[in-house]
Amino acid sequence: MYITHGTNTRINGDGSTYFDAEHQRTLIFLINNFVLDAFTITELYRSRWQIELFFKWIKQHLRIKLFYGTSPNAVRTQIWIAVTMYVLVAIAKKELRLDLSLYTILQILSITLFEKISIYQVLTDTGVQSQCPHPNNQLNLFNF
Repeated sequence: MYITHGTNTRINGDGSTYFDAEHQRTLIFLINNFVLDAFTITELYRSRWQIELFFKWIKQHLRIKLFYGTSPNAVRTQIWIAVTMYVLVAIAKKELRLDLSLYTILQILSITLFEKISIYQVLTDTGVQSQCPHPNNQLNLFNF
């Protein structure tokens, strides 16, 4: 094996090296594909790292703990639904001029999902009473 600095070179055997002039460092990749040149291998690793960062961001912000489907279409659909929800909450935060974090807003919305109350009232806690025409349309089971 040999390594040279300053140029794109191939290591004899099972690796590839690339000199990153911007950061003044040599990157060494152990590979089993001898058809691609060192720059292409470097770009593939750079793309892979961006994908890893994207999935890390998804786990931290979109609250996707697992994927319900295994097909590419199922994974894409679940990601798009989560991204859409995230963007809608971000828009609501901006429009309502809220100081809450997006995470806090998502927590509040997940708790009050099925309540008949306005989003503004839930997120601002103004204490405004809802104007339901029939507030007591539920039967009381234990009213003896």
